[in-house]
Amino acid sequence: MTSHSTNGKFSPPPIFYIIAALLLIGGVSFGGKILNLLPSNSNKIDSDAVQDSISQGETLFFPKDGTPTKLQAAEAFTSGNYANARALFDRSLQQKPNDPESLIYSNNARASSHNPLKIAVCVPGNADINGSREILRGVAQAQQEINTAGGINGRLLMVEIANDNNDNKTAQQIAESLVERSSILGVVGHYASSVTLATADIYNQGKLVAISPISTAVQLSNKSPYVLRTVPSDYVSARALTDYMLQTLKLKKAVVYFNSQSDYSKSLKGEFSTAIALQGGRVVGEYDLSNSSFSPNQSLEEAKQLGAEVIMLASNTGSLDRALQVVQANQNRLPVLGGDDVYSPKTLDVTRQQGRGMVIAVPWHILAAGSENFASRSRKLWGGDINWRTVTAYDATRALRTALRQNPTREGISVALRSPFFAASGASQSVSFLPSGDRNAPMQLVQVVEGNRSTYGYDFTPIP
Repeated sequence: MTSHSTNGKFSPPPIFYIIAALLLIGGVSFGGKILNLLPSNSNKIDSDAVQDSISQGETLFFPKDGTPTKLQAAEAFTSGNYANARALFDRSLQQKPNDPESLIYSNNARASSHNPLKIAVCVPGNADINGSREILRGVAQAQQEINTAGGINGRLLMVEIANDNNDNKTAQQIAESLVERSSILGVVGHYASSVTLATADIYNQGKLVAISPISTAVQLSNKSPYVLRTVPSDYVSARALTDYMLQTLKLKKAVVYFNSQSDYSKSLKGEFSTAIALQGGRVVGEYDLSNSSFSPNQSLEEAKQLGAEVIMLASNTGSLDRALQVVQANQNRLPVLGGDDVYSPKTLDVTRQQGRGMVIAVPWHILAAGSENFASRSRKLWGGDINWRTVTAYDATRALRTALRQNPTREGISVALRSPFFAASGASQSVSFLPSGDRNAPMQLVQVVEGNRSTYGYDFTPIP
């Protein structure tokens, strides 16, 4: 998504920008807080830092996404001046409308004095800032629509943002804090499959429902009745890609690239290998992208000698750069398939012509049939196109909203979501869950083709 430049009339004095710069660099705060999203040497945080990592509007995790007014809004929220906080967040949004953090906090300021229903959303922070924004846009849009329509049985929805930096230990501490706070009725999160797996037992013991919009590892299936997801599992993705390889490409031998340090990557690799073997195909080679001695060119030469006909990228976000090196080294010689983490603007930017024809499995695409209405609404709200992560986060929030309408308690939400008759209206299709907690939905295959929707000369286009 293209960011929007500041073009409003608000113009603070120069000294304000100096102070703001110091705030961003040093983490200093006057009233409202700015959480330092710069990488640190330690992933562990103490109890005070846990509280600073959860915010209704006091802490800015993404200050650069707004304007200087955004800091003033956080200060007003911290002091309890919610009317002023809302007005200031709205003013920042007028200048930078694609800032989901400001929209959530504006809605929270409105809801704070009206006995709101509270949920939390957990984002990966500096581990994946764009991913955080994409999730927050989905939650913010759902919250905005819910509250504009009068809330849930007359009560507005408040969303607390939690930054876990996509780290297992930090996420566990945040999950424990959310469980202890009885006002939190549900959670949208977490991001990486490993992080969701690390927190599952905590949510199970605390009887607090967490719906992940991103985590796809098959290990999450049946992990806990309190852990669900609005994204199909790797089982579904692997079979969609396998069917395309065997039935459309009519090829049977694949080489798989994965990251042994990622639960998601290992899960997708395993599911793909199983699916292809069950249908008479074969994985002739596997290469670990996290290996320090990994060489794209050498691995491709070895794979071709073994008879590889197709490249399968089961990489995660952290290993995407190396996976794209494989695509570049391939020079369009072998067809390339990929999991949903390959679906990124970086893929189009880095691979360009070398990525042409690549096929990726994603939960949703803006040009797919049935997506038009939500695509139009989101474009009007954010001033640009959104992707599947925003949609699955939106669907998770809508699922919680539907459950809250039936019974606004933790156990009531769990019972509602586990019902075989549960259904919530989602972005493009109904949201329902299998007994395993998995989303009951198919995957959409997209292909890289020449186009002008992006700025790179290539686009992702759905395969009918």
